[in-house]
Amino acid sequence: MIRLLPLVLAAAAANGQPFLVKPYLQFGDNPADPRKMSVLWHTTDRDGPFAVQWRQGGGKWSRPSPASYHRIAVRSIEPHRVWLAALSGLKPGTAFDYQVLEGGKAVFQATAKTRKSARQPYRFALFGDSGAGTPEQRTIAARVAAAQPDFVFITGDIVYSRGRISEYREKYFPFYESLIASVPVAAAPGNHDIATPDVRGNPDAMGYFHYFNLPLNGPDGVNAPPLEGPEQDRSAVIAASNGKFPRMANYSFDYGNSHWLVIDANRWVDFKDARLRAWIAADLEKSRATWKFAAVHQPGFNSSDAHFNEQRTRLASDLFEAGGVDVVWAGHVHNYQRSFPMRFANASGPDLRGRVSGDWTLDKNFDGVARTRPNGPIYIVSGAGGAGLYDKEQEAKPGSWQPFTYKFLSTTHSFTVADIDGKKLTVRQLDSQGRELDRFVITK
Repeated sequence: MIRLLPLVLAAAAANGQPFLVKPYLQFGDNPADPRKMSVLWHTTDRDGPFAVQWRQGGGKWSRPSPASYHRIAVRSIEPHRVWLAALSGLKPGTAFDYQVLEGGKAVFQATAKTRKSARQPYRFALFGDSGAGTPEQRTIAARVAAAQPDFVFITGDIVYSRGRISEYREKYFPFYESLIASVPVAAAPGNHDIATPDVRGNPDAMGYFHYFNLPLNGPDGVNAPPLEGPEQDRSAVIAASNGKFPRMANYSFDYGNSHWLVIDANRWVDFKDARLRAWIAADLEKSRATWKFAAVHQPGFNSSDAHFNEQRTRLASDLFEAGGVDVVWAGHVHNYQRSFPMRFANASGPDLRGRVSGDWTLDKNFDGVARTRPNGPIYIVSGAGGAGLYDKEQEAKPGSWQPFTYKFLSTTHSFTVADIDGKKLTVRQLDSQGRELDRFVITK
């Protein structure tokens, strides 16, 4: 059975709208160059021809860059095309206009931000567990846009509940349409994004690999999602990814003076695997960025009753510490938590429940105000981006928190805003009304 397009998309097509999904920005397979950006959009399964041109400072339009496409043809969804145009020669840290042309005629225009250079200040917004199609998701999306970030990072569970193409059309693109046209978005894949390996019952799963365009510099063939189902369906999903499955589950990129390491932390990932550990260690060691961040979906350090046993990412703590990671960002748990700066040693496990034992050393001298140089990474859970909140009652019960937890906020939806200016990082947690819930500063 072919799933019909949502009514709004069908109506747009009937009115001559050329897009199933309007243009949006991505970093592309470009880990570091601030002069480059990618523009993507979706159409029905038809030829364009499409191209993109851009200008900065109200100057002349560039020569149009022809767009390429990959075709998505999986069971239950009408075949369609994901188009991509790579922009280059952009001036870092400035606004630019871009136009999508069809047959030489402009059919879309937006103003966007180029990537910042290592010498420029910048802001990013971060949240996770968002794509539930709720009013709270829409409110957080509006607040994120109002914060005017230079880029956005999603800590996983981009759409619920199977990461399907149909769910992206209903719960992602309509909510973030104007935001993603102006700023690039990167993400860590969550359990609801890529942990549905049975493509027999979910033939349009793995939308993360179809619709995001991120660096392909992760380890090849390590701990890949185990697709299940008929060969025809599995082959269709892999073909639709255009070479990004499974490699794009792990990647790294630079933005400004920060380095980001993004790691798949789903159930099939073995953090004792020598190949994975070697890649993590080498990626962090070779970076000379001022700031280093790691991002996973499932947090290793979490005080919520929900998902408390899922501690396997603790096994990477030694790598984060040795590699100089400043903050580890996560989602999965639908609230906000901040740890003390900490070091974790003598890790063992996981046991049958998923728990990892070990010894932590907490830096309680760090206060993020007057004392701003932490001894060890800070672990952040920012998973209150739109889905139902977890463990609201625990916010008022600090006795239920683990000793490593400094802040626990579970009664309101929220998102993270981080500002980096040279050797200063300011992190704020804002609620759905824009009120500040938490703030801390790290300096180098």
